[in-house]
Amino acid sequence: MTTVAYQGEPGSNSATAAADLYPGCEELPCTGFEQALDAVTLGNADVAVIPVDNSAAGRVADVHHLLPESGLFIVAEYFLAIRFDLMGVPGATLEGLECVRSHVHALGQCRKILREGGWRTLVSDDTAGAAREVAELGDPRHAALAPPAAARRYGLEVLRPEVEDDPDNTTRFVVLSRAAVVPPSTGEPTMTSLFFCVRNIPSALYKALGGFASSSVNLTKIESYQMGAGLNPSRFYVEIEGHPDESHVALALQELRFFSSEVRILGVYPAHPHRLRQRPA
Repeated sequence: MTTVAYQGEPGSNSATAAADLYPGCEELPCTGFEQALDAVTLGNADVAVIPVDNSAAGRVADVHHLLPESGLFIVAEYFLAIRFDLMGVPGATLEGLECVRSHVHALGQCRKILREGGWRTLVSDDTAGAAREVAELGDPRHAALAPPAAARRYGLEVLRPEVEDDPDNTTRFVVLSRAAVVPPSTGEPTMTSLFFCVRNIPSALYKALGGFASSSVNLTKIESYQMGAGLNPSRFYVEIEGHPDESHVALALQELRFFSSEVRILGVYPAHPHRLRQRPA
């Protein structure tokens, strides 16, 4: 049986993604992203399922800082449609609500109903944890924004279903493993995630990325972040379409390495079908 670590509590979106990817798996809920990654590193879990970005809220904080330092490899990606229900204890009503709890991202993705209700908000560690807190309080003045599974798990009643602002709200997860699992280059849609640090010379980033343009490699994501204080060169997390064994990708990576002090492939994995649906006709 595969043991899957994730950040959050049972009933959270991360738990749903883990169950979708690994039906019947043994779940290992963790208090934070770092703890979930450590569980894989230490051998307490086989893989970790971690959210990296959301279509409405953007990048998930801290994850891109943790990935390059974790020593783990991305072996798959998964897109999960995000649904939030407003839920309270049995007998609670919308008219009687005073406070709504949830994760900060969930609160940001359900602004319309929060404005409509005019309720106070409290930030919880995760969405399912907010549902558990409401169930433990037993106070009909408190409600939670959480996935539908959380209401069933904690015995709450749905006061209003599907209250997310964007009906196409989607979170992308990556699966991390101790060992790299590189699929063969067969021409099927493939993603490559990598980390690099440019040399501290003028126009280094422009020149490093030039190879992707000249080799017609589609760069789908670039995130920059600073490590430590001072004037250290920025580090970059990049995702591209293609396999390193494809000739045009290999040429782009060769140019990237020439202008970088460090380049590290973090994962080569099949593109999720959701990407194909997002492409323009």
